[in-house]
Amino acid sequence: MPRGFWQQVLASDMAVPEDRPLNELTAELVTMLGSTNPVERDETAYPVLATWLSEGVYDDLLVSFGDSIAQGLVVGLGKSLDDSVFRRSFSALILTECVRRDNVARILPVDVVLNWAERAIGWYTREQDLRGWVPGKGWAHTVAHGADLLGVLASSRHLQSLHLGVLLEVIAERLVAPTPTVLVDGEDDRLAMAALTVVHRNLVDTETLDEWVATVSQAMVRPRGHLTEHTWPTPAAKNTSAFLRALHVHLAIGIAPAHDPAPFAEPPEARSDLLLALLRAIPTFTPWMYSGRRKDA
Repeated sequence: MPRGFWQQVLASDMAVPEDRPLNELTAELVTMLGSTNPVERDETAYPVLATWLSEGVYDDLLVSFGDSIAQGLVVGLGKSLDDSVFRRSFSALILTECVRRDNVARILPVDVVLNWAERAIGWYTREQDLRGWVPGKGWAHTVAHGADLLGVLASSRHLQSLHLGVLLEVIAERLVAPTPTVLVDGEDDRLAMAALTVVHRNLVDTETLDEWVATVSQAMVRPRGHLTEHTWPTPAAKNTSAFLRALHVHLAIGIAPAHDPAPFAEPPEARSDLLLALLRAIPTFTPWMYSGRRKDA
């Protein structure tokens, strides 16, 4: 379809065109999610689909629509530095909007959302392409988009304590997995917000949170022997340190994201205990900075 058509849609506040079937429009937009052109992908397909979802255009089709979007999570999965990353990453972003719509309209059955959660986790833990900004092609941002998806799943009424614990484990697995990529495009903040969404549900007990922080922090412990100053810290250690610091800061300040501040209106019940756990963990990355600190201070 000519580019001018979608420019007209954008100019009309993304009103659904009446002269073309919705299924044809949707198919083209979904194809554009995998485009290497950021104008088509970031500035057209994503905002149009997200707007139509939020306005209820797909409410009667949400199950089938979300299922088709979830299929994009496995397109080229396992490849790195490959253009297929855009389809996976932006499929995650649109699936986020599908779950967000259910969080507002409450129209999906539990099995559908849990199925999407399982597919999202399968993608996120296996994703190998962790690039943020790709020169000439715009944002890939798989880690950030995946964090957004985990966060909106954590807000779902369909996920309870056991499921929320799994989401925390997925965040940990994503952080500590060996990678050549140091995350420098705000992924630490997005992951921290996903984790805080879990914590604010007040369904995960303090002991589980303490164990989770301890597990994550192990990625920052410098192994003895073979690693030199040229191979340490690893990218995973740097990413983990950035995440724990971001989590500590945002938990201490309190967050109120513009898209939905209500779940964060009150501090989580585990705030004090989690802050202490983070204060124990963060020095693991740079123990030399704290070696002279009094134990009773």
